[in-house]
Amino acid sequence: MAKVLGMGNALVDIITQIENDEVLGDFGLPKGSMTLVDLDTSNFIHSETTGMPKSKASGGSAANTIHGLAHLGVETGFVGTVGDDEMGRFFKKDLQVNNITPVLFRTMNETGRAMALISSDSERTFATYLGAAVELSTDDVTHDIFEGYDYFYIEGYLVQNRKMIEKAMRLASQANLKICLDLASYNVVEANREFFKELISKYVDILFANEEEIKALNGTSPEAGARELGGIVELAVIKMGGEGSFCFAGGELVRIGVRPSKPIDTTGAGDLYAAGFIYGHMNGLSAENCGKIGAILSGRVIEITGAKMDESTWEVLRREIKTLVE
Repeated sequence: MAKVLGMGNALVDIITQIENDEVLGDFGLPKGSMTLVDLDTSNFIHSETTGMPKSKASGGSAANTIHGLAHLGVETGFVGTVGDDEMGRFFKKDLQVNNITPVLFRTMNETGRAMALISSDSERTFATYLGAAVELSTDDVTHDIFEGYDYFYIEGYLVQNRKMIEKAMRLASQANLKICLDLASYNVVEANREFFKELISKYVDILFANEEEIKALNGTSPEAGARELGGIVELAVIKMGGEGSFCFAGGELVRIGVRPSKPIDTTGAGDLYAAGFIYGHMNGLSAENCGKIGAILSGRVIEITGAKMDESTWEVLRREIKTLVE
């Protein structure tokens, strides 16, 4: 089976169930967004939400996707940067326990963390301190990192270092890896619209975005945006939350439904959808069945808090997915 290398911000998620959305306003965080904050602000939010239900897990968009693929039996690796601290050691150990090859660079800054604030309607809002994650440098990205891999999955959040993300995509392309890009939060796309368009046109094979991100990129409806991108990339995959998803490829629009579920936290839904879609793609499935596997994973992960499902849940999911693959 093909092997997948992920690259993204190595973050530890601190998942907090907030009492009401007024908390978001108090912190100046637009609901549903990813906002970059400094260490003091991150610590302040952590302190001000003391007493609210919390949990901790290794995270970051690309890392969540790679975890999903690893649980489906795919050989995977992850490239990122952490600090020489307890959270950095927690992140590395979590990769190893889940059979993911860590390619982690260490810096003097603290390991990045994302305060994931979960509203009562299951929407999540991130206040992200990048810390060491932002220090993944152009010099760190070398040809040998990509050797032995077939797919390269990279998150758009890395756009804060334009030279590094462009070099990573260029080297992956030169190594003949199939490049998958997830656009990241809509506000990140808005701030880097033209650069994202350039990356997509040069390097991307499979593009993942949600409806807000595609609007931020092209200023169009999701369907129109997918049709436009479908002429540039091999597959343009648009995630529509509770309305399902669709894929545009080869001049054809394919609509995919959702798995019935009872959502309590949407953290990781898009990341696990991407894991399922890529798994289907590497097994030669149609775009529709790739999307169905994505819907199976995303529909299940939103029924728990956080983006990490236990092994018993994965065992059930693997059996269900096996019928589609076969």
